Amino acid sequence: MIDYVLLVKGLILPLVIYPNDVVVEQSESEEGINIEVQVNEADFGRVIGKSGKIANAIRTIVYAAASKMEQKVKVNIGQKDE
Repeated sequence: MIDYVLLVKGLILPLVIYPNDVVVEQSESEEGINIEVQVNEADFGRVIGKSGKIANAIRTIVYAAASKMEQKVKVNIGQKDE
């Protein structure tokens, strides 16, 4: 089984200024696996990227890993509430 939390953290941590503020949580639902990512407000733009390109790339990598395991994964990226 793939550790999606470790995969997502490995993709996001090099992008951010405040790595201690990155929170990645995994939950399961009827639709599949949900990955919730929270980053510092100052890092949000870095993780999303221009026109969402970085966020889409992160999702594509996670979806590719999940498809090998025949799983459905949804990645949500948001700002950490202070």
